[in-house]
Amino acid sequence: MAFKSTKIIELGSCAFRQPKANSHCKYIHGYRLKAKFWFESDELDENNWVVDFGGLKELKNLLKNQFDHTTCISSDDPHIEHFKKLSEIGVCDLRIMDGVGIEKFAEWCHAAADNFAQIITKLRCRCSQVEVFEHENNSAIFESSITTNTPVKPTKKVVEKKIDKVENITQPPFKPKKTAMPLRSRTSSGIADDRGTWGI
Repeated sequence: MAFKSTKIIELGSCAFRQPKANSHCKYIHGYRLKAKFWFESDELDENNWVVDFGGLKELKNLLKNQFDHTTCISSDDPHIEHFKKLSEIGVCDLRIMDGVGIEKFAEWCHAAADNFAQIITKLRCRCSQVEVFEHENNSAIFESSITTNTPVKPTKKVVEKKIDKVENITQPPFKPKKTAMPLRSRTSSGIADDRGTWGI
């Protein structure tokens, strides 16, 4: 049986659109987003915590960098070049993602939080699911396929580095799991390459 704890984090005010929608959702609109994170672990730390909530500052900064006062556009948006031009002249702070909407935002946030939790706890803790809210009536959940009965298998790079702390979460020592949404930032690919760069 696993221990679980939750944390609600404000993501910020974000603008996006659904280019394939047959409703007003095809227009640029925005919400003040927030997300609820579920952390779980089979063992508690020395303070009897699943995760130290006070140690999530860098995760909060990463999330706000992605969503606070930004414009998130899908990589297949037919008007993506127009958005890039608006970004170039300073009209919007652009983020290009593999998909937009609170379902996709929940998936992105899960990848970020799961990587972060595994790094700072040396693989003891993981993020099991994330719920992103547009407002009090609308939310979407992304749940990890990994359960407490399926131990996390770290990459060789993680084991060799023996991470003690996160010095720069924008350059994590390992990539998001293949099943998770690749983290993206601005108009870069956003995926860590073999040199460890993170596309920011």
